[in-house]
Amino acid sequence: MRFINPIPFVRDINHSKAFYLDRLGLRILEDFGDFVLFETGFAIHEGSSLEQTIWRQGPVANEPYGRRNLLLYFEHEDVDAAFENIAPHVELIYPVERQAWGQRVFRFYDPDGHAIEIGEPQRLGPSGDSLKL
Repeated sequence: MRFINPIPFVRDINHSKAFYLDRLGLRILEDFGDFVLFETGFAIHEGSSLEQTIWRQGPVANEPYGRRNLLLYFEHEDVDAAFENIAPHVELIYPVERQAWGQRVFRFYDPDGHAIEIGEPQRLGPSGDSLKL
């Protein structure tokens, strides 16, 4: 068995698809209308149809899917450039900061309130431990 990818539920597939294309620069591998798979393996699914498929019932509420219980993590070679491109268009959790382990990251919410972190690529030492950046 192997893990393939997370699939966050989204309220408006077109709005979310545009967000991940335009703001994060992801490229679409497959677009099935209510399901979009990006080249990185990340995918989004229109929530009401997925709720029907999984639980055999439509959505019970019309609130955002993000619940502060999931962090979608991406890496970018130039965190500062990514921040400048993304920050004016999102609700920031906080700007670029250096974490205790040395990596620089920033966090924000996507259109459905899912928390997203963009960090500089992690460098691993010979033992697999994270090196200070």
